[in-house]
Amino acid sequence: MIAYLAEYAWLPDAPAPTAEVLIEVADGRITGVTTGADAPAGVPRPPDAVRLPGLTLPGLANAHSHAFHRALRGRTHGGRGDFWSWRDGMYAVAARLDPDRYLALARAAYAEMALAGITCVGEFHYLHHGPEGVPYTDPNAMGAALVEAAAQAGIRLTLLDTLYLTATVDGDPLTGPQRRFGDGDLDGWSTRHDLLKAATHARIGATSHARIGVALHSVRAVPAELLATFAEHNEGVPLHFHLSEQPAENEACLARHGCTPSQLLADRGVLSPTATAVHATHLADADLALLGGTGTGVCFCPTTERDLADGIGPARELADAGSPLSLGSDSHAVIDLFEEARAVELDERLRTRRRGHFAATELLTAATSTGHAALGWPDAGRIAVGQRADLVTVRLDSVRTAGVPPVGMFFAASAADVTDVLVDGRPVVRDGRHVTIDVPDALRESIGAVTR
Repeated sequence: MIAYLAEYAWLPDAPAPTAEVLIEVADGRITGVTTGADAPAGVPRPPDAVRLPGLTLPGLANAHSHAFHRALRGRTHGGRGDFWSWRDGMYAVAARLDPDRYLALARAAYAEMALAGITCVGEFHYLHHGPEGVPYTDPNAMGAALVEAAAQAGIRLTLLDTLYLTATVDGDPLTGPQRRFGDGDLDGWSTRHDLLKAATHARIGATSHARIGVALHSVRAVPAELLATFAEHNEGVPLHFHLSEQPAENEACLARHGCTPSQLLADRGVLSPTATAVHATHLADADLALLGGTGTGVCFCPTTERDLADGIGPARELADAGSPLSLGSDSHAVIDLFEEARAVELDERLRTRRRGHFAATELLTAATSTGHAALGWPDAGRIAVGQRADLVTVRLDSVRTAGVPPVGMFFAASAADVTDVLVDGRPVVRDGRHVTIDVPDALRESIGAVTR
C-alpha cells in the first residue's frame, strides 16, 4: 500500500476541495480516503506518505479523440474557409499514415494527454486500412497501433471502432483517402470488429488498459437502413457518433429522410444511456428532448468547435434535459481539459449573454466521472474507496494559479500546471515530466514524419 497526503483534494459530492486528505492506494485501487472530519485527532500523517502539494483531482477523461489530427496543430489555423476546407488538410495527413507512423504519432499525442492530467481517452477510430482501402495483412493493424500507443504512454484507452461506409447522406461512395475508412458494408465491419475484439483480448487480457467500444461516424457515413441493426448488435456497449456538427448535415438529412439526424437516430434505436453524441451543436428543440429523454450523453469539444467555426452547442439545455455532459479534445488544436471545461461555461455566456450556467462541481464531473462512464469505465473518475487510483495534482503556485482558491482551478489552471499523475496507481507524470517519454521530442519526430 502507498499513502498520499494531498494538500487539497476534490472529493465526491463536495462543493469545494477539502484540505489535507490522506489517500491510500493498493493494487491500483483507492483503499482509503481520510479527512480531518473523518479523524477527530487530525488527518494521519504516515511517515512514508507521499506529499502532493496543490490540488489533487480524479483522473481526467478525454471522451473524444482523433489522435492523428494532432499533426494538424498550427498548420490549418491561419487560412480562411470552414470545416469542409479544413477536412482536406486532415485527409492529406491520413493518406500518409501507416501502422508504424500511427503508433509513433498516437504515442506522442497520448503522452501529451498524460502530461495534461488525462488518464483515459476515447479514440474515435476510423482510419482502418491501407492506401486505396486495401486491408493490411492484419486488418486491425491500425487499431492495434493505437492500443499499443496508449500502453506506452501509460493511459487507458477505449477504442471506438467506427463504422464508415458512405461519403454523404445520399449514399455517395467513399473516394480518395476516405476509402481507407470503409469496410465495404456492415458485414465487413462486423467481421473486422470481431477480429479486433478477439485479438485485443488475447494480447492484453480483459482487465488491462484498453477496451473496445463502437461508433457510427455520422448519418453522412452510415446508411439509415443499417442503423437499427448496428445499434441492436452493440446494445450495452459504449456507442459514440458525431451529431449535427454542421448545418449542412442537418439540411441533407432533412432533404433525404424528412427529419433531423437526432430524430433519425432515435427512430432507429441508437439513442440510449450507453450512447454518446459528439458535438450536438445545431439542434432543434425536439432534438434536446430526444437526447435528454433517452439519457444519451453529449460530448462537447469546445476548442475544436471554435477552431473549425462549428458554432456553440446548447450545453445547459442538454444537461437540463437529462443528457450527461463529457468533454473531448477532438482535433487536438489544444489538449487541455481545464480549457475545455471552462469553455463550456464561457461559451454559454457568449451564446446567452448571461453569466453563471455551470457550477465548478458540474465542470469537474464532466471532465472526470461522466467522461469515464461514457467510455465504459464507471469505476474511475472519483476519489473514493474502490475507485481506480487515478490522481492528478495541479499546482497552486504558478503564475496562473497563485492566489486563486482551489475551487477556482477550472477557471485559472491549464494543462501546464499539472505536476503529478497516477493511472491505476502507477506514476506516469512526476514533477511535470512524463516518466518514460520525452514528449516534445516524440511529437516533433512523429509529426515531421507525416508532414514533411
